[in-house]
Parts: sequence; structure tokens; C-alpha cells
Amino acid sequence: MEKKYGFLFIVVAATLWSLDGLLRRSLYSLPPTVVVLYEHIIGLVFLLPFALKHIPKLKTLDKKDIGAIIWIAFLGGVLGTVFYTTALGKINYIQFSVVILLQKLQPIFVILTAKLLLKEPITKNYLIWALVAMIGAYFISFPTLSINFQNDLPTITAALFAVAAAFCWGSSTSFNKYALRKVPSEFALALRFLFTIPLAFIFVLFTNSTPALTALSNSQLSTLVLIALSTGMVAMVIYFRGLKYTPARLSAIAELAWPVSALFIGYYFFHERLVLTQIVGAAILLFSMLKVTRLQKT
Repeated sequence: MEKKYGFLFIVVAATLWSLDGLLRRSLYSLPPTVVVLYEHIIGLVFLLPFALKHIPKLKTLDKKDIGAIIWIAFLGGVLGTVFYTTALGKINYIQFSVVILLQKLQPIFVILTAKLLLKEPITKNYLIWALVAMIGAYFISFPTLSINFQNDLPTITAALFAVAAAFCWGSSTSFNKYALRKVPSEFALALRFLFTIPLAFIFVLFTNSTPALTALSNSQLSTLVLIALSTGMVAMVIYFRGLKYTPARLSAIAELAWPVSALFIGYYFFHERLVLTQIVGAAILLFSMLKVTRLQKT
């Protein structure tokens, strides 16, 4: 069943990620590195009962496998989030900006690393539908088809950080897939969380954010637990299960369900008006995802 619905699992995980912003509103006063640290500590606590029984499988992992998990923890778990948050900070958190545009480059990094690391075949049909999907995602994020790009230092710096974040998260998809070759998805995810914790703590020290570690309120702690049980750890469990049976290059397209679901979340929860461009973009993206699932079957 998991093999048959792997692509759908990733779509469900991406949809949960789009709900993340609703839960994080009370955490904006905390440094991103502190949030990342606590998220992974709480997630690991919940994962341990399911992961401990797979400890003997550690013997099947070689240096390359461990290296892949450390890479995921460093780039996907910590650095990508830090880069993305820094990029938004450079332009005063203007969401519809060059930062969001450059995040749409993430599938390109997935495709490149899937080809180099996993030796996945990249067909002409796949490239066509991947491009169509990215165009649909662009229409959703930029309904006026224009970007508030300015040729100034903060914007250029934000663009560089955004590309770095896209690389971190995009390459992590292929390395996640690589790590899942020998171990169950819950165990691979637990290892990722385990390695992320000390790395995140180093970033907390590096950014002088240690005072925030003890400034956590009860409501913020409750929010972090809620995130772990929904859009955080649980969403990652669903994602890893889907990724185990889905080529990395196809998962990159499935993850674009994120902007589609975020579009409708904004409509229902924040009464944001939908324009024709966004509706067309959502239709284009959903149709290209359907075509990609058929590529998986063939």
C-alpha cells in the first residue's frame, strides 16, 4: 500500500507543512535556531519508542550512509531554515518577493542531486512537466506576475540566502532518499533528528541565542508539542514513508502541493482574495502533478 501511494503521502506531508504558519505565530519572538532545536528534541522523544527496536540496523550503515544523514541534519534540519529566515529578514519579511521566487528553484536542486547521487533517470517528459509545475507555482505566489525586486544590497543579499536555502532543502530530498535505502523510515528520521540536535545547539551558541532557551513560555512549549504532532515530526514521518517508495525527482513535484494548499489556507483562514492568475496556477500545478504520477507508474 505504501509503495502504491508514496506520491500521495508526500502530497499529504506538504499540505501539513503549509499549515505550519498557522501554528508558529506565537513563536515569532524566539530565534529560529531555538525553535529548530526544541522541535527536534520534542520530535525525537516521540520517535524513540518506534526507533529503538531498529537499533541493530545501525550495523548495515556504512560511512557514506552516516555522512548522508549528517548532511541532511546540517543542511535540511538547520542551515536551510536559518538561510531562509535570514533572507526574509533582509527584506523585512515581505512574503511575495524575490525570496519566494528563488525558493521555487528548489526542484532544480532536487533533480541535479537525484541524477548525481541516486543515478535517477531524468527523461524529457519529466523535465517538461517539472517546468510546467514550477510555472504553476510561480503563478500562485505572484498573481500579478511581477516581483518586488530592487537592485539594492539587502535584496541581493536576500536573493543569495534564498538560493542557499533552496539548495539546502533541495539536496536534502535526494540525501533523504539515499538514507532510506537500508533502514525503515522512522529510524532514518530519528537519526536525522538525533544529529540535528547538537548541530542546532551549536547554531544557538553561535548566534548568541542561549538566553532564549530558558525564556520559553508554557504556551510556546505547548505550541511546539502541537507542531511536532502535526506539521513537524508527524508530517516528516508521512514524508519519509512516501519518499521511501518515490523517486526523489518525483517527490520534488509532489512537494509543490505546499503552495497550492497554502493558497486555500489563506483564503479560508485569512479571507485573502483569490485572483484568476492564482486559480490558473493551481490548476496548472495540479495537472502537472497528475502527469508526473503517471510517469511514476511507467
